[in-house]
Amino acid sequence: MRGGIDEETLEVRAVEVTGRNIGDAPILPDPLDQVPADEEIGSVTADGAYDTRKCHEAIAARGAAAVIPPRKNARPWKPTSPGAVARNEALRASKYLGRALRRRRSGYHRRGRAESKMTCIKLLGQSLTARDFERHVAELQVRIAVLNGYTALGIPVTRPVR
Repeated sequence: MRGGIDEETLEVRAVEVTGRNIGDAPILPDPLDQVPADEEIGSVTADGAYDTRKCHEAIAARGAAAVIPPRKNARPWKPTSPGAVARNEALRASKYLGRALRRRRSGYHRRGRAESKMTCIKLLGQSLTARDFERHVAELQVRIAVLNGYTALGIPVTRPVR
């Protein structure tokens, strides 16, 4: 299961359920399409598995910024699309600043909020009770609706105490 989380409201906005035989990167355009075209997507944050031409092009087509760390052995792409240009800039910044500093400056650390939300979905039950795939999807959609309902009630605000 891959999901799209609204960073401000922490609401699950998109989800894609696939079998184990399908990788992460090929399905990225599907969750992006679940967000209505008239709604702006500011950025898409993902791990290095999404550092593919197809992913960068899908993100650029929605007018969003891709916050995806280039792979360690990454080479520049021919600048034939806006996604390739943005990815080449990220690669240059990564080589100039170093991977750790580039991640901090790009906002990659914010990905942890989305990961925490996906963990909450798993805390609603580690296993699915349905036997077939369509019912697995329905069961996960119910869990997400419940979680979004709890999120709408309020998000705890944590402040440092001196």
